[in-house]
Amino acid sequence: MIRVIGAGLAWTGRHGTAALAVSIFIGMALPALSAFLRPYLTLAVFSLLTLAFLRVDQNAIRMRLRRPALLVAALVWMMLGAPLLTWLAIEVTDLHAFGPDVVLALFIATAAPPVMAAPAFIYLLGLDGTLSLALSVAALIITPLTAPFIGELMLGPSLPLSVGGLAAQLSLLLAGAFLVSTLFRKLAGQERLSRGTLHISGLNVLLLLFFAIAAMDGVAASFADKPFFTLGLTALTFCLALLQITLSLLIFAPASREDAYAIAHTCGTRNMGLMVAAFGGTLPEFTWLWFAVGQFPIYMLPMMLKPFVRVFCRQNVKSVTPQT
Repeated sequence: MIRVIGAGLAWTGRHGTAALAVSIFIGMALPALSAFLRPYLTLAVFSLLTLAFLRVDQNAIRMRLRRPALLVAALVWMMLGAPLLTWLAIEVTDLHAFGPDVVLALFIATAAPPVMAAPAFIYLLGLDGTLSLALSVAALIITPLTAPFIGELMLGPSLPLSVGGLAAQLSLLLAGAFLVSTLFRKLAGQERLSRGTLHISGLNVLLLLFFAIAAMDGVAASFADKPFFTLGLTALTFCLALLQITLSLLIFAPASREDAYAIAHTCGTRNMGLMVAAFGGTLPEFTWLWFAVGQFPIYMLPMMLKPFVRVFCRQNVKSVTPQT
């Protein structure tokens, strides 16, 4: 039985990219299951963080740390520059007039660290994902410091948690996941973990499927009741992701094109689920819908942007098996 389960996880790991692409649509097709799983979204986020820390390639990170200037610049832009620019846009256009729910949506979409699947998406596009990996890990570490600061600027008293409460919740999630992953690493040993890469990838895909189904709670009903509004909101989440990618490409144009795109794509795929988990899985209706439909660009942009990457990086996109 254990061998059968192991073989199933390995198969899922090998075909993880395809599974991730359809997971959000499965969530929409099963609204009753989405409603049932929504209370467990925080648990799913914690489990995904644990696996992410468990699978971190420390050698790849060390390699990037030998020349830290680009990594530090990308980190400052991603975790401070982009959200501060969003805050400035909110102030200039007076988006506060639309209510705190709208501003909260923009907060979680620009102040969150990148999804830990970002390096896998970069590998999927045939590029080197080590910069994305180092950037994702560094962004996770500093999120408890940057996110509360940005939240106070954007939302002030409308922030669902106090600044200290948000910092504490984020720190608890991240520290807890890191400690659990460290315990697993010591119990299993590095050799066994290396042999079980596909099994861990398969488990990761299953957790992402669980997360996607939980996140899609209410989306199918919204498409049925307010199709044009929901489609428009989905389009806006694509626009925001693409805007972050475009600005990042322009800013980091002096770097190599491959590094510039790795930074840009990583910046455009934000781990909004981490912020939702920090808020206890409870968000206003509009903000939750933004978070839910915001999963579409995260999972669909790698496929949509593949032709652009082929031209931009001036290379044939290689066939790479990503760690999903």
